[in-house]
Amino acid sequence: MDSTEDASLMTLSIAAVERDTGIGKDTLRVWERRYGFPKPGRDANDERSYPMVQVERLRVIKRLMDQGHRPGRVVAQPMWVLEQLCRADASLQATQPAQGVPALQTTRAHAELPFYLGLLQSQDADGIRLALHQALSNMGLRGFVTDVVAPLNHMVGLAWARGDLAVHQEHLYTECVSTTMRQAIAAIAAIAAMAPVAQGAAPKVLLTTFPQEAHGLGLLMVESLLALQGCQCVSLGTQMPVRDIAQAAAAHKVDVVALSFSANMNANQVVDGLLELNALLPNDVALWAGGSAPVLRRRPIEGVLVLHDLDAISGAVNQYRRALTPAENKAA
Repeated sequence: MDSTEDASLMTLSIAAVERDTGIGKDTLRVWERRYGFPKPGRDANDERSYPMVQVERLRVIKRLMDQGHRPGRVVAQPMWVLEQLCRADASLQATQPAQGVPALQTTRAHAELPFYLGLLQSQDADGIRLALHQALSNMGLRGFVTDVVAPLNHMVGLAWARGDLAVHQEHLYTECVSTTMRQAIAAIAAIAAMAPVAQGAAPKVLLTTFPQEAHGLGLLMVESLLALQGCQCVSLGTQMPVRDIAQAAAAHKVDVVALSFSANMNANQVVDGLLELNALLPNDVALWAGGSAPVLRRRPIEGVLVLHDLDAISGAVNQYRRALTPAENKAA
């Protein structure tokens, strides 16, 4: 029996399926009762046991849900329908510009983007890191973030939705880009510490996401551009409860709390969470929100400054500076 046949006969426990797919145990049980899928067998201990063919189908279902599909519309569908939906979604997204990336910049960078995808598909981690460092050296941090990382995020997301990139390849991309940006941010901080540049007061910014948002690249992109503006950033990573964000803002004495939201975030969770957080923050702490969540573009949210693209970050910092009195600017 070869390795392919061995893999096809493997089964996973419900805990392993949860880890593998990101779909919770309770959700798997609900789907089993409500939609008749998945259909686990039972092991020697009478515990649920999931064949790999069902696990693969669950991965595709999770991918579609991340793109905004509702469980009731996809869970009971056969694999060939799910794959068609993935291809249709990818084709639709490919006709739309990446959020926050001006069309001219996307066009200029587009010629080199497939090169990065090729490196990812061949698992060439060293090649990816070298290419990213070369782009950073040639373009500077601002150009690297806006002309390379932003459109490349979009392209990698489309490739993943089509099934052209595996989960481990997407994770490799995220790790390589994150490491490159963190090194650049650290270099800016070291230079600023050695030779401070007087450019007026810049806000101290706390960066994080809500518990439902696990994507952290957007935060790093924002932190990179804020660092170039002379801002001191306190990054808490992703998935922070709302009340803990408010407590952290007070503990670190920040001027701004900035949150990132990806396209798959539930609109009610975005709006309700922002309104709750705004009510918990002191009046002198500003609340900024950005990312590709469509709800941020539909209507204003009271007390929240929405950054519609990456270029809006410098405008927000300048707006903060202009709001300070001359005495506050001098003290800073």
